Amino acid sequence: MATSIGMMDGAYFVGRNEILTWINNRLHLNLSRIEEAASGAVQCQMMDMTYPGVVPMSKVNFDAKTEYDMIQNYKVLQEVFTKLKIPKRIEVNRLVKGRPLDNLEFLQWLKRYCESVNGGIMNENYNPVERRRKGGKDRSSKSLKSSKSLPVNALNISGSGETHTLSPNKACGMVLGVFDPKVFCIFTAVPKQLRSNRGAGVANSTAEVQTLSKQVTDLKLSVEILEKERDFYFAKLRDIEILCQAAELENDPVSVAIKMILYAADANESALDEAQEYLNQTLNSVEAEEETEA
Repeated sequence: MATSIGMMDGAYFVGRNEILTWINNRLHLNLSRIEEAASGAVQCQMMDMTYPGVVPMSKVNFDAKTEYDMIQNYKVLQEVFTKLKIPKRIEVNRLVKGRPLDNLEFLQWLKRYCESVNGGIMNENYNPVERRRKGGKDRSSKSLKSSKSLPVNALNISGSGETHTLSPNKACGMVLGVFDPKVFCIFTAVPKQLRSNRGAGVANSTAEVQTLSKQVTDLKLSVEILEKERDFYFAKLRDIEILCQAAELENDPVSVAIKMILYAADANESALDEAQEYLNQTLNSVEAEEETEA
């Protein structure tokens, strides 16, 4: 089981796009950003697919937006982990903030774990859409309800001050785009060309903003990953330095050679050559002294 894997394990080098593809294919979703999985509902359903019947889907809120609702989802997930004896700590306070890196790391671990169960073979009888309908709230059902409850009873044209009352059938025809001369006359107060130009401009601006926002998010994620790798390798070098500075090893030829590389001011290969040359000379001198004494 992949319950405990190190930070340099291959699981944590799986890219964002691969994680999103894995989620979307398995759960029949259309996530485009890692942050969209911050509510914990996706993680709950992944465990539900891996262990059918273990997750109480009626307690999972697929439309969680507030931190309180998200925390409730993670409580369900933690209860599942406890039931399955999975020693994985869930950083709830960090995940609900929606930070891409924190959520990516958790999803990377989850992917590794799910694929370690039954060789990652998907349950062919599992219907993710149907299982989501058993959740506390389903975003698809909510959106359908909101579209049905549009109160289209009367429209007022501010320019003329006239109010046109429409029957439900005519109103539905207008909303669905069915041409009705009685309804179409309402829109003659607004120039068609102005409406189309304004709509196109708003659409282009929205698309550009979304593209730029995605690029900014990707760059932030890349920077955070690079900073984490930098800190990891710096900590390793610092451990080596401390070891070489120990009193019993400080004057050891190997320690001296290592410190020559660590403290080199330039980035070329001369430091390695100098260290090797020093180490060879020292070892040859020691051998010569031992032969002389013998």
